[in-house]
Amino acid sequence: MEYRLFKNNKKISLLGFGTMRLPRLSEETQEIDYKTGREMVDYAIAHGVNYFDTAYMYHEGGSEIFIGEALSKYPRECFYLADKMPPWRAETESDLERIFEEQLRKCRTAYFDFYLIHNLSKEHFEMVEKLKIYDFLQKKKAEGKIHYIGFSFHDSPDFLEIVLDRYEWDFAQIQLNYLDWTIQNAKRQYEILEERKVPTIIMEPVRGGSLAALSEKARRVLKAADPDASIASWAIRYAATLPNVLTVLSGMSNMEQIKDNIKTIGNFKPLSENEYRVIEKAIEEYQGSFATPCTYCRYCMECPSGVHIPKVFDRYNQYFARGDTDKTRFLAEYKQIGENRQAHNCIQCGICLPKCPQGINILKEMKKIEKFAAE
Repeated sequence: MEYRLFKNNKKISLLGFGTMRLPRLSEETQEIDYKTGREMVDYAIAHGVNYFDTAYMYHEGGSEIFIGEALSKYPRECFYLADKMPPWRAETESDLERIFEEQLRKCRTAYFDFYLIHNLSKEHFEMVEKLKIYDFLQKKKAEGKIHYIGFSFHDSPDFLEIVLDRYEWDFAQIQLNYLDWTIQNAKRQYEILEERKVPTIIMEPVRGGSLAALSEKARRVLKAADPDASIASWAIRYAATLPNVLTVLSGMSNMEQIKDNIKTIGNFKPLSENEYRVIEKAIEEYQGSFATPCTYCRYCMECPSGVHIPKVFDRYNQYFARGDTDKTRFLAEYKQIGENRQAHNCIQCGICLPKCPQGINILKEMKKIEKFAAE
């Protein structure tokens, strides 16, 4: 395993285990497949992964319980555990205490190594200020219940600088991959953190799995350059090559994914200039089939009208990524969602809009997909 040094010479595995997309017992629920999940955690630790990331809302609250149980058989000092405070779940300062203590219990731990303010956007920053969340975390740090304070971020580079100016941070977590390097200006976000010497944790390196699939033409570009490398490994290496990156979080859902990621980081080789050019060519091919930039993070859920927003986008994106000319396959996959969860059920209420980290105009996209399916 490749490691990066953090404060006090702590060695952090360059591959981090994200728990937002753990294996599930069914596509219809967020219930975790504990047997497969435990096997994945055991395999990760056996191969040197020591950074595990969870959050209050992942798997509808089940992620923290799972990771607490899965890690309980290991000495606490052999891994680093990260959790997050969701500002939108707190209305009073007493709620912060309640949520934090609940997280400690669920994770079966006396402290968190890394603790983040979750999804720190302009909207949520107002809540952070009102509830004095940073002061609360500093108090927990003084009590020894938090070792390092950071934040996860989905907003503009300009706002990132405001956040960094407002408080002192030990680290920051941003969405970065070779597609969002330009689309969401992750390049400038990364540069700001590097300039300020704030260690960077990467989330969505494979963009919710979309960069592990790509389009047929884009896959051919990568396979021609390296037939033995998985499609996902290009995205993992892209993020891991950046020098200010502390760890690359991958939300892995099965054993195949974790084995592939560990193979990639365990024998890590930074990207060469020629490989960067290969990725640029793959991006050109992929963007020609681009539909909707959804990462399946589920922040938009639950929809009051019952629409399964991420699954609708997923079926739509898969159709375009394959370059199908026959729509029958799309219709067959789309019907599997369930008639009451399809795009035509959207009532355009807009509740989902501020929740989307990608800034997708979900209402417009739902209308477009409704029309596409009807045709």
